[in-house]
Amino acid sequence: MSATPFLLETRDLGISFGGVRAVQSVNFQLAEGELRCLIGPNGAGKSTFFKLLTGQYQPSQGEVRVRGKPIAGLQSHQIARLGVGIKTQVPNVFNGLSVRENVWLSASRVTPKALVERAVDDVLERLQLGPVRDRIVGELAHGQRQWVELGLVLATGPDLILLDEPAAGMSDEEVERTAVLIRAINERCALIVVEHDMEFIRIIAKTVTVFNRGQVLMEDSCEAVLRDERVRDVYLGRQLHADLAGSAT
Repeated sequence: MSATPFLLETRDLGISFGGVRAVQSVNFQLAEGELRCLIGPNGAGKSTFFKLLTGQYQPSQGEVRVRGKPIAGLQSHQIARLGVGIKTQVPNVFNGLSVRENVWLSASRVTPKALVERAVDDVLERLQLGPVRDRIVGELAHGQRQWVELGLVLATGPDLILLDEPAAGMSDEEVERTAVLIRAINERCALIVVEHDMEFIRIIAKTVTVFNRGQVLMEDSCEAVLRDERVRDVYLGRQLHADLAGSAT
């Protein structure tokens, strides 16, 4: 009997732009129910890797598999049908509709009609959006809009959610609440989180994959990554050395 495939896997994945190898032969595996953080400075290749996972870019070499199925050539909506939910950094919501109407439209695409209302209520409760359920999304604060879009993803019932910098532009309080929400979501599905904010990573991370020059520099627990000399002195930058060293002691 063959081994159960990973929820998501890449094999020798790479892409080049004008002769520049942005991602180079990356082998990556994500288990069912896992929470994985991808970190790295600008130009490290993590955002390009994210776009390869979501079908926004087609690889120059290698492949991406979801539960063993190659996704080459699939559009984002086709990848979503495989149980993959995608949330980009910029909220993709209907600004003129209420929070509840936004979530209802997303849920109604995949949920039997008789169960849509229950699904919407569940999402609003999980993300603590009840107090703003009737507010127009375009009138909400940045953090609230981010949570609404996360609600749209959750409403489709994914097994895996890909988040691109979910804490970007948030206040400290919003970052803390987002971390709580992500940990709660991880109780039901797997997540891959691409993020710059190291404080946020410290709160949510279980396993961290570190990108450098289009390759995986290391992959380990958050504590091990923060203690690694290459990460502290070379990869993340010397200006962060003292903060990282302090957090790891």
